[in-house]
Amino acid sequence: MLWLIIKVAVFIAMVGAAAFGASYLLDLDGGVRIVVAGVEMNLTPIKAVLALAALVLALWLLMRLAGLLVAVLRFINGDETALSRHFDGNRQEKGYRALGEGVLALAERDGDKAMAQAARAEKYLRKPALTDLITAQAAELAGDKARAEVAFKRLLTNEKTRFVGVRGLLRQKLESGDTDTALKLAKTAFALKPRHSEVQDMLLQLQADKGDWKGARATLGAKLKYGSLPRDVHRRRDAVLALSEARDVLDEGKSIEAREAAIEANRLSPDLIPAAVLAARGYVEAGKPAKAVRVINKAWLMRPHPDLASAFAAIEPDETPQARLKRFSRLLKLHPDHRETRLLEAELHLAAEDFPAARRALGNLAEVEPDARSLTIMAAIERGEGSSDAVVKGWLARALGAPRGPQWVCDNCQHVHGVWRPVCESCHSFDTLSWRAPADGVVSTPTGLAMLPLLIGPLEEPEAGQDGAEDVSEGEDIPEAEVVEAEAEAETEAETEKADTPR
Repeated sequence: MLWLIIKVAVFIAMVGAAAFGASYLLDLDGGVRIVVAGVEMNLTPIKAVLALAALVLALWLLMRLAGLLVAVLRFINGDETALSRHFDGNRQEKGYRALGEGVLALAERDGDKAMAQAARAEKYLRKPALTDLITAQAAELAGDKARAEVAFKRLLTNEKTRFVGVRGLLRQKLESGDTDTALKLAKTAFALKPRHSEVQDMLLQLQADKGDWKGARATLGAKLKYGSLPRDVHRRRDAVLALSEARDVLDEGKSIEAREAAIEANRLSPDLIPAAVLAARGYVEAGKPAKAVRVINKAWLMRPHPDLASAFAAIEPDETPQARLKRFSRLLKLHPDHRETRLLEAELHLAAEDFPAARRALGNLAEVEPDARSLTIMAAIERGEGSSDAVVKGWLARALGAPRGPQWVCDNCQHVHGVWRPVCESCHSFDTLSWRAPADGVVSTPTGLAMLPLLIGPLEEPEAGQDGAEDVSEGEDIPEAEVVEAEAEAETEAETEKADTPR
């Protein structure tokens, strides 16, 4: 309504200006004198203006007639399309003008105007390869998904615009959550343009979400081949995919294939903790404990981790606490001042009931870097040294409300995972999990069952085969059982599937 009022006001102003100009010219004295070949003409000011306008119009008509004459001469000389090009020239000019205005409307985020200009351009140009693209983008901008889908499907009929149509439909399916159709479209788009980095990333993400690890590895290889991924990053992500493939094969009961895939993943990226753990366990099952030790030592040298300690303990599951402490001594020397090394050494001394040594190994971690694990170990040390229940319960109370410490955290969305995953379960980003303390300080809040051994004494012996139970016997080694139970609750609180750190 406002725009209509503005146009009416402008029209009235122009009419008024024309009337004022004509009145002004009529009131002027004098005129224009023209002498041509002895012929003299005297024109009043208003007649002079009208004569000038008539002259301009005559020149324009003359130019149009000259163009038509040239087109006729070309047609006579054998150019069969000369006349059609002459008459279509004006249509093309209007069409390209409308096309340009449609592009500007897209840049201005005016979807309705862009669609109107695209329809006008199609009327004059009849080039759907250009106009359908603008129509589809304008419809998406205006929120008209159905019209955009129709325009993208029209683009599929032209070989030159087929990729654009597939890519547009792919984005629509991703927005609507139809990942099955999106995966098919991504494969089609990848087949059309395998060098397109955005399509590569979309396809890789969808394949990872669907657990198509073999397909994802092929896509990752294409990214390396076409130069859209550095070689070191490719090795790391290929290892992640190989590890994921190994875990799926292991779930299917194919232990040999899983072992080979895990060993390959560890070879590709020795610092990938889950791959090292799975490869070590594969070597143990194959009767090659020495290779398992080398794998864990190499991974521990790069980054100490409780899962590595658990896998190292599983190499000799039936050894005594003293023998285990001796066997772990070489591992502990690799990073003697690392936080994980100190916690592990304290736990090993607890298992051997050497409480002063456990206190020395733990040092001041419970004060300077308190978390549920260090505080629980401190409570077990106090209990083992005969401290009062008030002291033990004080440490446990702090452990109940303390942060959990390092966990698998997504670098993209900061979501905390109880167990390592190749794809973040929150934002679905691929290979973004790192072992670190959460930025927001996630707090561990056990239900209390795991703390019962420390509060009221030892529980019954865990069932055979239960994690952490291999070194605990009924009525004996109470401090070790306490740490095992408390640690188990902290590890399983976020639905973790990993084994406890060995005692």
